[in-house]
Amino acid sequence: MPLEWRLVEAIIERALEEDLGAGDWTTDSLIPENHRTQGTILAQAHGVLCGAEIAMRVFQRLEPAVEFPHALADGAPLAPDMPVLRVAGSTRAILKAERTALNFLQHLSGIATLTRQFVDAIAGTGAQIVDTRKTTPGLRLLEKYAVRVGGGRNHRIGLYDGILIKDNHLMALGGDIREAVQRARQSAHHLLAIEVECTTLEQVRQAIEAGADGILLDNMPLDLLREAVQLAKGRVRFIEASGGVNLQTVRAIAETGVDYISVGALTHSAPIVPMHLEL
Repeated sequence: MPLEWRLVEAIIERALEEDLGAGDWTTDSLIPENHRTQGTILAQAHGVLCGAEIAMRVFQRLEPAVEFPHALADGAPLAPDMPVLRVAGSTRAILKAERTALNFLQHLSGIATLTRQFVDAIAGTGAQIVDTRKTTPGLRLLEKYAVRVGGGRNHRIGLYDGILIKDNHLMALGGDIREAVQRARQSAHHLLAIEVECTTLEQVRQAIEAGADGILLDNMPLDLLREAVQLAKGRVRFIEASGGVNLQTVRAIAETGVDYISVGALTHSAPIVPMHLEL
């Protein structure tokens, strides 16, 4: 799924407005209006780059004629002191855009880097790493893009593009999985997959019998997870595992035979990849 640049531009506009407000008193007071310079954004750690074009558009928003003599592409490996992006143009524009561009680069590269670590950890198992809706409000589009750059896949983008019947939905219906799936089938269009969150083998059986497309095995210990996979394999389109997933546990979870492993930490807990700009 490519980035929708119309939506990205709106995010950039809000981010710049948040930082600039009525203006940059420091830069406008010290730097002559016609002053020009060149700056380089340098990585300060190992990682996976994400957000290069977004950063460029931040600078372009303040000076459309700004130039970029050098730029790495998203997905490029990073190392300390590696040049990520060179920018040439109005010194005022570069200084005003600096923090916003760095914020996007560091945050998105952090997500791509953590995702790559999870993807590498399950290499060869056949399972795939997917994200969740545990994203920063307003930044979901960019954060899910960063997951893709890191080699992961996107789960639902929002509530509108898939059906996931969770414990609270079932609680509201008295725990009746069959009724929940039937209601979903009657209301939703035929392209929407119906997935049911299960925490017990009995719920897995009920979801299969109800005709669910997929099963989400939530917070199951490994032995129970293996049993659930054996029970559901070939009887549903896909099997997903979630809960208790970290870099130490993810391979064992993948080796149970699940198709997908959803990891909320990709977007809600990824540390930044530090970078800085030097003029």
